[in-house]
Amino acid sequence: MRGRRIPIALPNTGALSRRRHTLYIRSAIIIFILFAFLQFHVINYDSSDSGSSDNANYSTAAILQMVPPVFHKYLTGKPRNSTHGQNGTHYAGDGPRTANISDIMRMINRYNDLQTVLNEDIYGPLQNDSVIIVVQVHKRITYLRHLIVSLAQARDISRTLLVFSHDYYDDDINDLVQSIDFCKVIQIFYPFSIQTHPTEFPGADPGDCPRDIKKEQALLRKCNNALHPDLYGHYREAKFTQTKHHWWWKANRVFDQLEVTKYHTGMMVFLEEDHYVAEDFLYILELMFRKSQDLCPKCNILSLGTYLKTFNYYTYNKKVEVTPWISSKHNMGMAFNRTTWYEIVRCARHFCEYDDYNWDWSLQHVSQQCLKQKLHVMVVKGPRVFHIGECGVHHKKSNCESNQVISKVQQVLKVARSAQQLFPRSISLTQTSVIKKTKLRKGNGGWGDQRDHQLCFNMTLVGR
Repeated sequence: MRGRRIPIALPNTGALSRRRHTLYIRSAIIIFILFAFLQFHVINYDSSDSGSSDNANYSTAAILQMVPPVFHKYLTGKPRNSTHGQNGTHYAGDGPRTANISDIMRMINRYNDLQTVLNEDIYGPLQNDSVIIVVQVHKRITYLRHLIVSLAQARDISRTLLVFSHDYYDDDINDLVQSIDFCKVIQIFYPFSIQTHPTEFPGADPGDCPRDIKKEQALLRKCNNALHPDLYGHYREAKFTQTKHHWWWKANRVFDQLEVTKYHTGMMVFLEEDHYVAEDFLYILELMFRKSQDLCPKCNILSLGTYLKTFNYYTYNKKVEVTPWISSKHNMGMAFNRTTWYEIVRCARHFCEYDDYNWDWSLQHVSQQCLKQKLHVMVVKGPRVFHIGECGVHHKKSNCESNQVISKVQQVLKVARSAQQLFPRSISLTQTSVIKKTKLRKGNGGWGDQRDHQLCFNMTLVGR
């Protein structure tokens, strides 16, 4: 008869402990891989990060490799032989093509009177649901070339109308704009520029008061604007006032004075020459517009760009946020329609008389002080419009080379494209953080001269 078996504990050999230890290691490795995968999609394109730039290739040749060959023509200038412009202009000779002020004024008036829409015979008339893209241009042609290349690669760009609004007449820029063949194009020219008024208002009149002269001294000198320094005691500088004037003239022009656009009720996107767009920016804009009634009925502006230096497309490629419109955050790639514009233009005096030379700060003043329904924005968290301009009116760096920032933006979009993070099927609203009530801010000045107030307001009345 067999006896009952008594279970005897086996000696502890450490196998169980090793299995647990192995499990922990495997779990840690998996977590690390997931973390690394996510971090791979966090792209930093801060141009001040010199530590990583030493080994990077920011050459023109490297940038050109990132651009489809068919668009290389927009990145290279034309030989300066005899050239015939689209509006009947003619230039000849191998040297710089220059013109005197009277010639420039004549050509500007000709462009503005003719209102020629290039490529309309190819792409047909503007439809009411088409997007109008308005680009404010000064004279930084290198940035403008890359903006055009980015626009050329955008899906559905052929359905849009591109409006280039210039405050500087330049033959090379005109040649570049008139070479665009991927959509309809029209050029308009701000007629009160410093270029055409170099020694008289709104340019710098020799009889105007120097910026830093004291008001008492200005009164003794009897300079033109002695009675009207800004709120900081400074007198106007034409190079700073021009941008605000140009923005306001341009908006009035495209909404109310151009034959091709004055009945259009769709969206208008406002860009600048040193912006760069993602290939799905029009697609995202349409998604935002369609979802805005559900996600944010009070939103009257859509914004496609942010000024963040790090972009996590893996997390935010289809996320949008709703917030009150803030000038320093939501002024890039902003889009609105005629309904919003008419609310803004009714507050023209608040815009034109606010002592700030920035159009965006002035627009925020309009929102806070005049609009019944303040400006609210739906902004995409994964930006589709980037700022590539390193130098301009407000920013003067020792190195104004554009290649580094442009190359990094190209890399951002390349990674997003390869990871299939562009063209999301839908968008969703992130939880908006509680925003403190925006305080009324003092203007930045530079806009105390009553001649600026009157010119701005007169531009509002033209064509009404």
